[in-house]
Amino acid sequence: MGADLWLQFVLALDATLRVATPLILCAMAGIFSERAGIIDISLEGKMLLSAFAAAATASLLHSPVLGLLAGITISVVFSIIHGFACITHRGNQVISGLAINILASGLTVTVGIAMFRQGGQTPNLARADRFAPTELPFVDQVSQIPFIGTIYRELISGHNILVWVGLSAVIFTSYVLWNTRFGLRLRAVGEKPEAVDSAGISVSLLRYKAIIIAGILCGIAGAYLSTAHGSGFVREMTAGKGYIALAAMIFGKWQPRGALLACLLFGFLEAIAARLQGVELPLIGAAPVELILAMPYLMTVILLAGLVGRAVPPRAIGQPYIKER
Repeated sequence: MGADLWLQFVLALDATLRVATPLILCAMAGIFSERAGIIDISLEGKMLLSAFAAAATASLLHSPVLGLLAGITISVVFSIIHGFACITHRGNQVISGLAINILASGLTVTVGIAMFRQGGQTPNLARADRFAPTELPFVDQVSQIPFIGTIYRELISGHNILVWVGLSAVIFTSYVLWNTRFGLRLRAVGEKPEAVDSAGISVSLLRYKAIIIAGILCGIAGAYLSTAHGSGFVREMTAGKGYIALAAMIFGKWQPRGALLACLLFGFLEAIAARLQGVELPLIGAAPVELILAMPYLMTVILLAGLVGRAVPPRAIGQPYIKER
């Protein structure tokens, strides 16, 4: 592989990590929620709300950290609202999630127009108001090493901290769900809640804890979109990423590692789509821009159509628990 071709390949992988980060965070959020038996269609809406809250706060207070906290807070608030409807009042989980998505779509634009009068978006954030890329030590020295230096300089170094938080979320999710007592109980709630209840453990409390963790992860994902990957909020900036994360979670069979691979696949397709625009391909010519941009979403439909019947979800998912007296 020539040096230039190798560099382009590494740059594509670098873009994949950046694009896949919000998908990874949302997929881990969905795993926590759905492993506890709560369908969370509202990943999309919570990510959109947190993206707006983070960008608006960072713009007004000139602090990306405060923006991140604002994004997490609004996401957790709507997670609790979702839980109040579905856990406390045993409402339909899909309808509740869709209601949050619809509300988020309108609320972010309405509040954005009222606050900034820029058509529903926030002002562009200054560099100091965003999460900046971090260069790792010894980049100049390691860059001299063929191939390895390119990987270290372009793929490993230069990411902002939220990219590493996204990758760490996979390890965190895997460890909590399969190596802690809390995770064991959480998975049991999604499979056989009556057994958990008979052991004297509150099913409702466990499910609330699961959706709060999901809200935190969604909040980080939204803040990443508007204050790290982007430089402000624009209307509908999530562009279906919450639904893609759900597809990745199903593709991964509610397992963190499988969901991670699916998110990286979607991220790679989106990264390649951005690079293929206007490029002349052999036998095809210039690739249609519309088809290239639709590739990640077409893959979502294909995966859901082919796997949703085969992947076995948690047994009690979507079923409100009614305590026996």
